[in-house]
Amino acid sequence: MARQDLGVRRQHLSDSSFLIEVVNGLSQPQKSLPSRFFYDAAGSELFEKITGLPEYYPTRVECALLTAHAADMVEAFGTNSVLVEFGSGSSTKTELLLQNLPECAVYAPIDVSQAALRGARSRLAHRFPDLEVVPVTADFTTLPRLPAQLSARPKFGFFPGSTIGNFKPAEAVHLLQRFRTLLQPRGHVLIGVDLRKDRGILERAYNDSQGVTAEFNLNVLARINREIAPVVDLEAFAHHAFYNEREGRIEMHLTSRHDQSFEIDGCRISFRAGETIHTENSYKYTVTQFQDLARCAGWTPERSWTDAENLFSVHELRS
Repeated sequence: MARQDLGVRRQHLSDSSFLIEVVNGLSQPQKSLPSRFFYDAAGSELFEKITGLPEYYPTRVECALLTAHAADMVEAFGTNSVLVEFGSGSSTKTELLLQNLPECAVYAPIDVSQAALRGARSRLAHRFPDLEVVPVTADFTTLPRLPAQLSARPKFGFFPGSTIGNFKPAEAVHLLQRFRTLLQPRGHVLIGVDLRKDRGILERAYNDSQGVTAEFNLNVLARINREIAPVVDLEAFAHHAFYNEREGRIEMHLTSRHDQSFEIDGCRISFRAGETIHTENSYKYTVTQFQDLARCAGWTPERSWTDAENLFSVHELRS
């Protein structure tokens, strides 16, 4: 199918954004799939396994930083403020902040998964019975505003997990600008940022010896089989992750093991042997690089915390 026909064809596709973006992404010269499609129920379970792997340092190191420094990190949290978490998931890291915030009356987790929000709300209600949880079911990258009941309160944002690295630098600036809008006026935010480091450490973190990351990557194709049609042979693709030093990012791809083709909703998708689907970027920054990025988005960097090995960082930004 010619590329110029794709816009016409999209008008005839199902309303499913997943289907539309799959056909669109796999019809480009460099095939790609948005990394947010990793996180269906199966993908979320696999990612939880990844966070516990010995090679995967970000979750372990970030939690250690939060445990050691949470009291300092939330010093700017004001009376009657709302703790707003972007992409909250299970909200497990949030508990490390909340146990240092007895004055926090309202927590507003934002996530696309209603199941994750329900689970977090139930767990937090048991541990923090006086805490009001106001879940927001939304994509935080496109959310235009917070619920009206939160708009007048001062807000303190939380964006852990180095998810900021999944966005290209220009996209990251745009996202940080959106955070400023949602948290205004005079908002603060804590952001987890993975640091640049030895290539070997980075590549081992995304190519674990147990193959869990490979399974996580391939799950996006398994999701096509589950939700659209059983057309993709998973064994015909291989996980490939590497550090692109020029761009300062880990890239994850799925590589076609041989020439193959399949059809999705009447669209023929063909692969040459060795051709890849680009599934994720994970940008790594120095502390100074990220602070410069934050300034471009209108934030003032305040403090930052790093571990002894300079693997990971947490940044406080002020609007």
